[in-house]
Amino acid sequence: MSEVDTKKNLSAHESDISRFDFAGQDSGITDIRSLSPEDKERLLMSGVDVDQAGRSGTYLQVDHQSVHCDVCDPNVEILDINKALEKYDGLPDYFWKAVHKEQDDFTRLASDQRLHGGYFIRAKAGMKIAEPVQSCLFIKGEAVAQNVHNIILVEEGAELHVITGCATAHGQQSALHLGISEFFIKKGGTLTFTMIHNWGEKVMVRPRTVGVVEEDGSFQNNYVLLKPVESVQSYPSIYLNGPRAVARFNSVIVAPQGSLVDTGNRIYLNAPQTRGEIISRTITTGGKIIARGHIIGNTVPAKGHLECKGLILGNGVIHAIPELEGTVSGVELSHEAAVGKIAQEEIEYLMARGLDEEEATSTIVRGFLNVEIMGLPAKLQESIEKTIQESEKDMF
Repeated sequence: MSEVDTKKNLSAHESDISRFDFAGQDSGITDIRSLSPEDKERLLMSGVDVDQAGRSGTYLQVDHQSVHCDVCDPNVEILDINKALEKYDGLPDYFWKAVHKEQDDFTRLASDQRLHGGYFIRAKAGMKIAEPVQSCLFIKGEAVAQNVHNIILVEEGAELHVITGCATAHGQQSALHLGISEFFIKKGGTLTFTMIHNWGEKVMVRPRTVGVVEEDGSFQNNYVLLKPVESVQSYPSIYLNGPRAVARFNSVIVAPQGSLVDTGNRIYLNAPQTRGEIISRTITTGGKIIARGHIIGNTVPAKGHLECKGLILGNGVIHAIPELEGTVSGVELSHEAAVGKIAQEEIEYLMARGLDEEEATSTIVRGFLNVEIMGLPAKLQESIEKTIQESEKDMF
């Protein structure tokens, strides 16, 4: 996304931004176990298990404060970002090194405002972290602006899965979330990063994410957005800087009426034998989705594929913008994009086998929003599928 595009989006919401509170907000929450049943349910629908079952560690940020940071596996380190900056002398090799402060208006806003928190997660060299680490960036207060900075470091030969749930509390509507995230995957390291958004109808979300992958490293990003949000503007970029590095993005997005989702992914193939793939599935039930994808091949041999498919159920807009950019002879890049409605013959096929029209349509939609390719833990996949089923009530 160009800086011009970003400035247009910012100016459209300047009056809204001025009403958000960047000052210290005390949520009154002191521990993850002290959350209300309604808030725990919101977190569960965002992939965060407050019982921490099957997790290697947990980080919870509520409004402007870190309220829970716990490690269950000695081979992983989890710190509030402010404590990490203090412990590691400012994290000079990682803090604001992948994302540039002057990238756009929102990165400047994030760097100028008080840093409320965020997480530092490190998988130690050679360690295969068996269970996912979970983090949650939660907003309870009304009209809160939450400004966080996250760093994930996967050291040489390590493997890590991070599940991040971003959500607002039950009944809360208006908020602004600024999130700077920087990922560093060292030689032979593997990072799977799953983000589930569960915001409110008047929430503005402005994450800025950049990752760097070294030789033989692997990065997989899963993104799920099924609930209403005022606007999301996100364009994570991954630099494959080492030979045989791999990146894959999977996105499942539903935009109901009133939601504007401008999102996509960018992969730079900067070293020989690198591979990149971007797969997105989008559905609008009245909202607007701008589905971007950009793969840049700067070396050979290198391969990239981009696939964007969208369904329009009722009214709404899907604008697919696939981009392939080859800068050297011999790079292999491909894409396919399709936006339309459910084929009537598919519905009739299922109706001929005993389903009514609504059941047939629902079956097709659930198949379209298939999350099995994300390789998620069974419990998390069940939670997402449950959310998809609940969202069907709003789709039809």
